[in-house]
Amino acid sequence: MTKLEYHLKTPITEPEINELKIGDVFYITGIIITARDEAHKKAIELYEKGQRLPIDFKGLGVFHCGPIMKKTKTEWITVAAGPTTSDRMELFQDQFIEYFRPSVIIGKGGMGERTVNACQKFGCVYGAFTGGAALLAAQRIKKVKSVYWLEELGMPECLWVYEVEKFGPLIVTIDSHGSNLTSDIMKRVNYQKEKIVREMK
Repeated sequence: MTKLEYHLKTPITEPEINELKIGDVFYITGIIITARDEAHKKAIELYEKGQRLPIDFKGLGVFHCGPIMKKTKTEWITVAAGPTTSDRMELFQDQFIEYFRPSVIIGKGGMGERTVNACQKFGCVYGAFTGGAALLAAQRIKKVKSVYWLEELGMPECLWVYEVEKFGPLIVTIDSHGSNLTSDIMKRVNYQKEKIVREMK
């Protein structure tokens, strides 16, 4: 099956998301927002209390990332922005997608069934970014538009709002049709492992 390459601009629409299939490569230009464990928990808590968040995630990218930032006299500079292992957000991701309707979740390592179900139900994809490529990611960030919850959560856990250009490459490992590339690969690996073990007996 031929895999395609897409260049998307935020806000990304649901029809655009529905075009993506597992294995496709895509790039984002526009706005992505970092959010790790604490930011997910705080955002969900505020929503459930009926309080407004400082940023609207709808149609944007949510980046599992704890960046290294540097403050100059006039602006914030992104020194490094490597992806965080996404599995640690699995407990919150389905609620986060339901409540805030981001179009893309970005991280490394893939995610589980709860996230797969939420992506299928609410029109979202998971884009895997190469681990260890923190400097590449930083180069794609053109501007820090704003930062929220910095004093409360700290640099790695707060919300950094980035303006990015051709952020990627991102590989679709969860699409909006219920497919999970990471899970498929693990099933094949386990099948081959079990086959090898049986043949060795």
